[in-house]
Amino acid sequence: MPEGPEKELRFYAIAIDQSKIVRMPHPRSVLLPFVLAAVLFPGAASLPAQDMGHQSQPAIPSTSLEIQGIDGKSIALSPEEFAALPHKTVSVFNAHSKINEKYSGVPLTELLAKVGVPLGERVQGKAFLTGIIAEGTDHYSVLFALAEVDPSIHTGDVIVADSVDDHKLGKDGAFKLVSTEEKRPARWVRNLASITVIEVKP
Repeated sequence: MPEGPEKELRFYAIAIDQSKIVRMPHPRSVLLPFVLAAVLFPGAASLPAQDMGHQSQPAIPSTSLEIQGIDGKSIALSPEEFAALPHKTVSVFNAHSKINEKYSGVPLTELLAKVGVPLGERVQGKAFLTGIIAEGTDHYSVLFALAEVDPSIHTGDVIVADSVDDHKLGKDGAFKLVSTEEKRPARWVRNLASITVIEVKP
């Protein structure tokens, strides 16, 4: 071992799976936390952030949107049918891209009404246990409570957009779920393929 302060380095043995012994430098080494993470959790470095998990999956463009109600009623909309519905425009800051964006689309509640979901003053009692699952073609899914998307109860807008800044969504497919009140767009769903209404059992 070299002369000087380095002689004072101590090594600690760490048993892993009772079959591996790894010798590590004294914790004073600034690299120790990173070495431990690499040894104990070898796959951790490849794990994406939770809200960016769908960004790492292969992008399959969405070409239709299916909406499924609790009672089994469902509808499917093509991009052309969707474009014919009344639209609303919202402006929102995208915390991922760090830019302001203007989306045009249909309020989620308008789509839910087409499969018999109660809205407005009808949201009371057990209706507050209603959940909305939005899923993309890459199987990235998010959950909203009905009260979070109903403008009579919650501020902000949740829309299914089919354009951004006056042009098509491009790599984000035909449909994209956008929520204006999220501090980060963790529950935005690109290439939106389905919206499913569920009843949460207490």
